[in-house]
Amino acid sequence: MHLRNYIDVYCLEKSGGKSVNQNLFQKNSIKDYVFITLGVSLVVIGVYFFKFPNNFSIGGVTGVAIILSRLLGPAISSGTIVLVMNLILLLLGYLILGKSFGNRTAYGSILLSVSLRILEVLFPLEKPLTTEPMLELMFAVLLPALGTAILFNIGASTGGTDIIAMILKKYTNIDIGRSLLISDFLFTIMTFLVFDLTTGFFSILGLLLKSTLVDTIIENLNLNKYFTIICENPKPICDYILHNIHRSATIFDAKGAFADKDKKIILAVMNQYQAVHLRKFIKQVDPDAFILITNTSEIIGRGFRS
Repeated sequence: MHLRNYIDVYCLEKSGGKSVNQNLFQKNSIKDYVFITLGVSLVVIGVYFFKFPNNFSIGGVTGVAIILSRLLGPAISSGTIVLVMNLILLLLGYLILGKSFGNRTAYGSILLSVSLRILEVLFPLEKPLTTEPMLELMFAVLLPALGTAILFNIGASTGGTDIIAMILKKYTNIDIGRSLLISDFLFTIMTFLVFDLTTGFFSILGLLLKSTLVDTIIENLNLNKYFTIICENPKPICDYILHNIHRSATIFDAKGAFADKDKKIILAVMNQYQAVHLRKFIKQVDPDAFILITNTSEIIGRGFRS
């Protein structure tokens, strides 16, 4: 029996009659919220410990909060500003992007705002952690970019200008990285007016790095291997794909132009770990097989993205 069938039967037995699809939906929802928590945590660490102390306004609501907290004085904390702005933009997200996005983003937005406020109370920072602004800029960009990519990859967000970016992506052909660049650019420019030139240039550099990193990380999170296998006997290879890797494959006929022999072409897609095992197996059972392996991050269909 296929491994997926074992899982379905187990879920049905444990559910006391609930449908397998319902249980899988619940399991995926729990997994999504675990990833949202992880993504928000990375954003919070990068923002609070590296972005806030250095006044790096790398776009986003947190960037706006840095500017407004400087203009309004210490009476209103950055965490409070983030919470208020996120609530406003969250309502906009509910109306335009739908309930599913709104629920996930509401959780991410509230978790971000509350976490920042808790850190302000527990670990008040009066100055940067180090005397190396470039080092701190790297962490201020890398950690939030990684966290944001994890969130975007499952259709969630920390709220704020991320919502504006996803709205732009929904109604235009602009990718997430460029959408973020557009929605954050004006806020980053304001850094020059509020802080010094050095902070402004650091902020611009950080924004450019962030917009590039988000798309790169999303592609790597979804990276899979696309196999084109040309051989004479496809059965052992297909059996291995079905029963050991638990993926499927497509076979069609072909003819070699050089040897004028009948061939079979196998098409299959799998993750990087599975690809290593399949490549080793093919070399063992059919050393003469011709293998083309291509990286792909856009796969839509059963077993991948819906």
